[in-house]
Amino acid sequence: MEKIEEQFANLHVVKRSSGTKEPTYLLGIDTSKTVQGEKGSLVAVLCSNESIRIYDKERLNVLREFSGYPGLLNGVKFANSCDSVYSACTDGTVKCWDARLASEKPVQLFKGYPSNIFISFDINCNDYIICAGTEKVDDDALLVFWDARVNSQDLSTAKDPLGAYSETHSDDITQVCFHPSNPNMVVSGSTDGLVNVFDISVDNEEDALITTCNSVSSVSCIGWSGKDYKQIYCMTHDEGFCWWDLNHLDTDEPITRLNIRDVREIINVKEGILDYLIGGLYHEKMDRLFVIGGTNTGRIHLMNCTTSGLIHVTSLQGGHAATVRSFCWNMQDDSLLTGGEDAQLLLWKPGAIEKTFTKKDSMKIASSVHQRGSRQLGFHTSKYVFSSACFSEVLFHKYFVPVVDLLVNWVINLLNLRI
Repeated sequence: MEKIEEQFANLHVVKRSSGTKEPTYLLGIDTSKTVQGEKGSLVAVLCSNESIRIYDKERLNVLREFSGYPGLLNGVKFANSCDSVYSACTDGTVKCWDARLASEKPVQLFKGYPSNIFISFDINCNDYIICAGTEKVDDDALLVFWDARVNSQDLSTAKDPLGAYSETHSDDITQVCFHPSNPNMVVSGSTDGLVNVFDISVDNEEDALITTCNSVSSVSCIGWSGKDYKQIYCMTHDEGFCWWDLNHLDTDEPITRLNIRDVREIINVKEGILDYLIGGLYHEKMDRLFVIGGTNTGRIHLMNCTTSGLIHVTSLQGGHAATVRSFCWNMQDDSLLTGGEDAQLLLWKPGAIEKTFTKKDSMKIASSVHQRGSRQLGFHTSKYVFSSACFSEVLFHKYFVPVVDLLVNWVINLLNLRI
């Protein structure tokens, strides 16, 4: 417990994204998982302006941008074996782009059934199957499946579905999440409050349904946790949290490990409050599940999950100036990416010092969030311009000393003229 507290508390902002022409909320983040991706790491960010931006991870500059227009994009996910990036669209398709190509046209298109409006999706761990959840239309809320494998003929045509599940949810399917290592296991969550676990290797929907858990509220986030990922958790739109253990399905033990109707009412946050939940983080090395939450002023809280409740571990501040909407944790180097309503993508690393903005960069950031109200701009330029003695010394020798020398020479020349 002390180790994760130290790791998280030791995180500092090392880089902020450069300003863009159109400031947007940053709603989702994923990073490239390929070997090539690690050499030139790519970050995909879902934005509120109906686009996905591809960033260089170390510099956080925008490399390219993909649009779902006229549809709205929901979710963003890199493939596990290549630099393809996916998103579900309200136009009834799941789109796939090559993140290393400048072309805005999707390299693959997965077409749904008529009237499908996709609002959630995921791709399984071997990149074979895509599953997307729909809004409820008439009486139908569907989980639609496609074969995601690529062949030369697929590149020129839209792929039709393999099939769909239609009987297990009664309202909008807001979340889909495949198991991290079992390609046949998938969990779905809905505004009907149900969290369903399926084994898609089974032929029909009724038999494929392994269990149904009830969160008693609209599901906003789901994920897998625990040793061998045999636990699932969910968060709700009214800041509730549920945690279930699938190991107990065939035993007399209850599968519910924790059920909190409103985390905000019970959590004791040191020196602050909790306004909302962002998501969950299962730390494999420590075999611990953590919940990430935050405040409307940009502070980020880390909470440890135990069967007796959530325990506040530590907080991050000095990064965002508004609500944080997304994060992505890298287990390899313990770095953290966060995105928020202040239009900022931040890279946090342990024990690092933030690379300082030039005056021009600082002005760009200020103007990018000005449209959301200048009172949200919670940082001071001086904090970043003079973040280290080393940088101050560089500025001193680069700018101040030459100016003083120039003034001295001008005074001497003036005196010589008068003499």
